[in-house]
Parts: sequence; C-alpha cells; structure tokens
Amino acid sequence: MRITCPNCGERDRREFYYQGDALALDRPAEDAGAAVWDDYLHNRTNPAGDTCDMWFHEAGCGAWLIVERNTVSHAVHKVTLAEKAKR
Repeated sequence: MRITCPNCGERDRREFYYQGDALALDRPAEDAGAAVWDDYLHNRTNPAGDTCDMWFHEAGCGAWLIVERNTVSHAVHKVTLAEKAKR
C-alpha cells in the first residue's frame, strides 16, 4: 500500500505507524470503570471496506495524517494532515 503524504509525497506504508480509527478518539472518563477501560484499551473494530484512520509518518516528516482508505482493496482515497482536518 502506498500513502501520499502531503509533505513528502508518495511513500510505502512501512514509513508510517498506524494508530487506529480517526473517528473513535474519545477516551472514557477517569471513573468509567474497569470494564469500560478494558474495552477501550484492548478491543478494536476490524471493518472490511472504507475506513478513516490516523497514521503517523514515523520515517518521514513526523506528521499525523488522516487516511481515508479501503481495507479490502487497499486503495487510498484521501490523505489529510490531521492539523488541517475539520473537527
């Protein structure tokens, strides 16, 4: 899979560190309980199809990116710098 970094251009995905779902960044409250924290820390969805993920350009410019891609075809649809993404 190739990811086009807005700063560095097209690179192999091995230059990047996958962080997870960009839309599920909400942490539980401190007092949410052990079961809620266990679920947050250890369970991940594994969707087949279009996703919106956070990636870190570890071996490049050090930017955080939001990558919209398809997990079945490995097609990358859009890459945005996280700092410029709409919130």
